[in-house]
Order: sequence, then structure tokens, then C-alpha cells
Amino acid sequence: MSSCNAIIDFLLSPAVLRATLVTTVFTLALCTDLGKGQPGHPRWQWFTQLAKSYALPIAIPTLLGWVWLTLVNAFVPRPYMDEIFHVPQAQVYCEGKYAQWDDKITTPPGLYFLSIIWARLSGYGDCSLETLRRFNLFIIACTAVVAAASRAIIEGPSAKGQLNSAYSIHTGINIALFPVLFFFSGLYYTDVISTFVVLIAYLNHRRRLGQGNRGRSVVNDLYTVFLGVLALFMRQTNVFWVVVYMGGCEAVQAIKDLPVAFEKPSLDTWAAQAKFFVQKSSIGAIHDPVLQNAWPEDLLLCLLSIGIAAVCNLGAIFRRIYPQIVVVALFAGFVLWNGGVVLGDKSNHVATLHLAQMLYIWPLFAFFSAPLVLPQTLHVAQGVQSYFMSQWPLKSTGREGKSGKNAQRNANYLGIALSVVLLGGSTIGAGLIVHYNTIIHPFTLADNRHYMFYVFRYTIMRGSTIRLLLAPVYVSCAVLVWTSLYQNNPDAPTKPKSGILNKGSSRSTVLTSEVLILLVTITLSLITAPLVEPRYFILPWVFWRLLVPRRTGGKREALDWVLFLETAWFLVVNAVLMYIFLTRPFVWKLEGHELDGGAVQRFMW
Repeated sequence: MSSCNAIIDFLLSPAVLRATLVTTVFTLALCTDLGKGQPGHPRWQWFTQLAKSYALPIAIPTLLGWVWLTLVNAFVPRPYMDEIFHVPQAQVYCEGKYAQWDDKITTPPGLYFLSIIWARLSGYGDCSLETLRRFNLFIIACTAVVAAASRAIIEGPSAKGQLNSAYSIHTGINIALFPVLFFFSGLYYTDVISTFVVLIAYLNHRRRLGQGNRGRSVVNDLYTVFLGVLALFMRQTNVFWVVVYMGGCEAVQAIKDLPVAFEKPSLDTWAAQAKFFVQKSSIGAIHDPVLQNAWPEDLLLCLLSIGIAAVCNLGAIFRRIYPQIVVVALFAGFVLWNGGVVLGDKSNHVATLHLAQMLYIWPLFAFFSAPLVLPQTLHVAQGVQSYFMSQWPLKSTGREGKSGKNAQRNANYLGIALSVVLLGGSTIGAGLIVHYNTIIHPFTLADNRHYMFYVFRYTIMRGSTIRLLLAPVYVSCAVLVWTSLYQNNPDAPTKPKSGILNKGSSRSTVLTSEVLILLVTITLSLITAPLVEPRYFILPWVFWRLLVPRRTGGKREALDWVLFLETAWFLVVNAVLMYIFLTRPFVWKLEGHELDGGAVQRFMW
């Protein structure tokens, strides 16, 4: 063990780390043609675009985070809440005692290793509380950059060859300012670094999707495995994001990359249509419309076509997603070796079916993303009005429109009926979940320092009637959240397309398959957790937010006023949370006697 510790100490020594960093940067500089692929853009202009794309995402979160960190260090100079476990463990590792572990810690040691590496690269001679907290300040700025780059890839390449659009840059900044995430940039918690590493994996994933098979290589596959394992070293539940979400999207892309050639025959019966649907799905022509054009029946057809294509093309899918398979195999080996998913305190972290988590998440999304979600009430109302107006065809009066053909609108009666059934069924299902599967974890009501204590106390704990009345609220919030992905989307096609979208689909639109895979991933990551914590909703919100399209038409660089409202809203919420945390401390008392040694307690997530 002593020799192993000596090797780790050598690898983590400042000299080795700095030499590795310099070598990596120098190698990338030699291997990268900075001006390639951007005709008419000299390298100095490329660097100007680089500064524009990354200076703001770095500067704004860093400045605001520095203010927050300075205040936290001034008001809370000693480890608080979970820091009492994380800080000593990191300091033990900093001393080279890698075999020593606190059994109360349930997450892997990735946070400690990366913060030690950063501290030594940055020239800090110690692993003090201030130094460790400063690590998350650095990471929150990096998170904004990676989020902006991810959003830029989702939008697709700019016609002007610009790196990132104004929308993607602003989106990255707002993601870093997300109150549940930004709060922990001033404390030594795992949430910030976990989010950052998963976003790095997602950025690599989006590039793999955009480049197709030509962008894949053994090196990139190994890099994908490395990022997946690194994400698991931050938090075990990240397996859902790097395997289910990213692996699922790559599996769909593998199906779409299959050579598709078929002729549509004459289909006179439902049986013939069903047979043709199975045949074309089996060769990769899956039903995957953009969300803008999808009705409830399209969701079902998308799932069916992907399932058929997956069964018929297992080899192609395996060749595409074997990096994710390696990651999940390594994770399964860890679970067998550890005797469970969590490290340390397993008794208080037992997996439990908790379907109500999929109800609580939507009001949280709606609250924090109010500037994005509230305008959807108008869009939804307009959509309902247009559906009812389209019930009667508009016959021509003898005049021809721009197309030269008689105008006529036909309502999608099946889609409207299924929408009503889906909403009604969702509300009934939410009521059943509330009645039969509401779980109150002992930790939720045992600690009044967390905001969820008061949310449960004044809503869910008020009785079964209040719980049932909240069911329509959950469904309404869910509708507003998901319609935000396609309402008034300038990137979406203006005319409805057929249900079959093969190769060449615009990457700037949200496809039905990705939304379904995202929903499945969110569900799997939440329903096994008996404890309700806003921190569990960080990654679901981040990936949903990355898919929210631009709200303004016109030029790509047009500023979106909704984003500025979102920024202002986040600043207000963060300011309130900071004020309460810093200036409203209290001491636990029972019958006039101070508890916990008179330690100061503070309100937080």
C-alpha cells in the first residue's frame, strides 16, 4: 500500500501535473489547424470569435461566483452541512492517505482527486477550506463554457462560421446561474463538478452524433469510455445520463445511419399499412418527426419504430454504443464489488419505487424557468383555439392563394382526441400516484434547514385533499415545460413534414426520439430515490434547458429578451437564497436548551 501511495503522490505532484498540462496544450496546438473549415476567416479573426464565445461565459459566472464565495468564507468560515464530511476526506487525500475513507460518505472520491489536482496546478500549497471551495468557483465558470458549446452544436453550424451564437452563449451563462447549481459554487459539494463532467461527456456525445461514423474512431471511443467512468467517479446516478440518455441517442443515430432504400406501395388497408410500417422500420426508416410536428400518436409510433429497428439491427447498434456498454459493465462490476450502488451509509439510501418524483419535478422546472414557461400559457391557449377553429374546412371562394391552389385546413381529429385522452389520463394517473405512492423520507421532516422541509410541511403534509388538488397542477406544469421545447421555434420547419425523417434532418430542431429518451432517463434517475432533493433535479433541468429553442426569429445573432428575463430572475432568486443563508442563521433549541452544541444552522437546499 505504501508503494501505491508513493506512485499516486508522484503522479499528483505539481511538477508532473504542470508538465502534463503543458505537453497536452502543445500537442493540441500542433495537431489542430485553427482556421480549417472556415473559409475567409483568418486565424486572428478566429481567435476574436473564440474570445467572444468563451470570455463572457467565463467572466460572468466567475465574477458573481467570486462575490458569493467571498461572502460564504466571511460568514461561514468553517465546514457546513455535508462539508463536514467532504472537506476532511479531501484533506486526508491531500496528505497522501488514499486508503483512509469516511464511511458516512456515499459518493465516489472523484471530487477529491480533481480538486487536489486543480489545487496543485494552481499553485496552492494546501487543501484548506477556502482552497477547496475555490475549486467549485473555477468549475462553475467551466460549466458555462461547456454548456454554451453544447447548445451551439445542437443549433448546428453558423452560416457565418461563428463558433457560438448569442443564444448559445447566453444559455450557457444562465445554466451556470441556475439557482440550485450556482448555490453550491460557494461550498465544497459534489454537484458542480458532477454537472460539469457529465456536460463534458455530453459535448463529446453531440460531436459524435454530428460527425456520424466518420467522426468516430477507436481513440474517441476510448475517450467516451473515459468520460463515462469519470462521470461515475463523481456520482453513481450519472450512469443514467452517460449510458441511457447518451447511449440511447447514439443507438437511434446508428439506426438512422443505415442505408435506407424502399418504395412506398399502394396501401389500401390498415393491415397493409401496419406491415409496411414494420418493414420500413426494420431497415432503419424510423418514425422520428421533429417535436414541432408531433402529435400523441407520433410518440407511440416513434417508440414502436425504434423498438422494431433495434431488434432487427442489433449488430449495428452494438458497434455504435459499445463504449456505453463498457461503461455500464464496469458500473455493474462496481456494484457487485461494493454490495450496492452507494458507498458508506447504505441503510439510509435504499432504492425505493418513488413515482411521485416525476410529479414534483415539473413545478420546480416551472418555477425556476418561469420566464421561459409562462409565455407558453399564451401559446397553449392559441394552440387550443386554432385546433377548434380548424375543425371546419375553409373552402375556397374562387380566389387562389400564393400557392395557386385552393386553401383547405384539415384537423387531425385523432391527434386532438389522443391529446385530450393523454391529458385526462395523466391527471388521473397523477392522482393515483399521489394517493398510493407518496413517500415521506424521514430525512425530509427531520431537518428544518432544508427548503423541502417547508414545501412538504405546507403542502403535501396538509392532508390527502391538498395532495389530490395538486395533481392537476403537476400535469399543467409538465405541459408547459414540454411545450417550451417546440412552441414558436424558429429553427423548426414552417411546414409540417411527413412522419419519416431520415438522414439530413436539421440538428437545430428537437426530435421526438431525443425527447422520449430524455424523459425515460429522467424517470429512471428519479423514481428510485425515496428522498426528494432539488439537487437531484439539476441534470434533468440542464438537459431540458439545453434543448429549449430560440424564441426570436430573424438573424441568428438576434438577442432574446426572454433570456435576459431568465438571467434577471436567476439573479433575484440567487440573491434571496444568499441573503437567507448568510443573514438568517438560527440555533436548534428544545425546551429552552440549545442542541447540537449551540452550532449555528443555516437554510439551504
